[in-house]
Amino acid sequence: MDTIEAGFPIASAGDMESVHNIATAGLTSEVCGLARVLTKDLDACIKADVGMIHTFVSTSDIQRIHTIKKSREEVVEMATNAVQYIKDHGMRCMFSAMDATRTDMDYLVEVYKAVEDAGCDIINVPDTVGVIAPSGMYRLISELDKEINIPIDTHCHNDFGLAVANSLMAIEAGASQAQVTVNGLGERAGNADLAETVMSLCSIYGAKTNINTEYIVETARMVERCTAVTIPPHMPVVGENAFAHESGIHTHGVLENSDTFEPGIMTPEMVGHTRRIVLGKHAGKHAVLRSLQSANIQPSDEQLDAIIDKVKLLADKGKRITDADLYAIAFDILGKPEGMPTIDLKEVSVMTGNVITSTAVVKALVNGTERITSDVGVGPVDAALKAVETLIGKHATNVSIHDFRIEAVTGGADALAEVIIGVQDEKGRIVTARAANVDIVLASVEALVTAINMLLKT
Repeated sequence: MDTIEAGFPIASAGDMESVHNIATAGLTSEVCGLARVLTKDLDACIKADVGMIHTFVSTSDIQRIHTIKKSREEVVEMATNAVQYIKDHGMRCMFSAMDATRTDMDYLVEVYKAVEDAGCDIINVPDTVGVIAPSGMYRLISELDKEINIPIDTHCHNDFGLAVANSLMAIEAGASQAQVTVNGLGERAGNADLAETVMSLCSIYGAKTNINTEYIVETARMVERCTAVTIPPHMPVVGENAFAHESGIHTHGVLENSDTFEPGIMTPEMVGHTRRIVLGKHAGKHAVLRSLQSANIQPSDEQLDAIIDKVKLLADKGKRITDADLYAIAFDILGKPEGMPTIDLKEVSVMTGNVITSTAVVKALVNGTERITSDVGVGPVDAALKAVETLIGKHATNVSIHDFRIEAVTGGADALAEVIIGVQDEKGRIVTARAANVDIVLASVEALVTAINMLLKT
């Protein structure tokens, strides 16, 4: 990121501390603090030791009259005084005319010209309530670009789902910067999403940014964990289904040439994602056969048809088909006995207390030999999964948990927990398996053991 707006230092002691910590962390990104056009706000940013101050004031009539209760002339004076104060302290300054997209155009130009004359480094054009259309944003920035000689920045809200489109139109019209948030988080319906904006600029427009795009998915998932705001599966670029294919027509094309049913100019590798072939009621022969062949299962045409029929039958009943399900179906159809599993789980017990650390004990037959081991973790599930990994030792060399998901498939206090776990080996092969149990720890362990058995078997 070129610039990180780290927070609003005047808002609270916590915000002041966090902004100061970020500003003094030695980041290569410029760290910015937010402030109203009030001296106390500006002083708070200065105290936080930021490199740039982003100051703002309402300019639309509806906000100016009903919130700050100032005349147009007073607003211009407050804005220019704030900019001069920032520059007098030797700092970079960004100025926002809040609610710019609902501000009278002549007055908006007057305000921006005044702060430019006062020494402002960058002007920001915020669509504060997310009401402008992309064509309107293009016209607005085009007009401002004719009047203003300093860089133009945008800040778009997503109330109508247009934040990314408006940001792109602003850049087409002459803006050189766009404010974005990871996963589109923000007030009300959020702000322009980082991943969508950046990848549109890079892949569609061929524009240059300083973003290392291969870290986009990793960053999105980190923010998801920290904020507990779940990324929707269908979210562009970073969602679980962004590069997933189920339809027979789509999977056939993608398996032959990924550009057939993917943008081509944006690949999963570019953003740190992975392509997935999803098996469901729309699955076609090519997808099912490729999944089976990756596990060294070679069905005849008749056997493949029977496997597909069973996959679709289960999918029609609402079941998500995992790799373990597919392999189990295939072994049944092909008449091949699965034999003894590498790991035969016998018993799981967990001890928790009033502290974070939990202890789990797991007993199982590993290649026919009974083993018992224990391990600790952050909570019972983590402890149990670590115990399994310790138990199987060399059999799990280079096998790691790729993804982990818990879902409640029934309601009420006795909800049945369904756990879906994916494991990956050193060759990059990923096998997913599921288990359902009223005991979430046991379901987690069963799913992990099933997935590892399937991976070791293939």
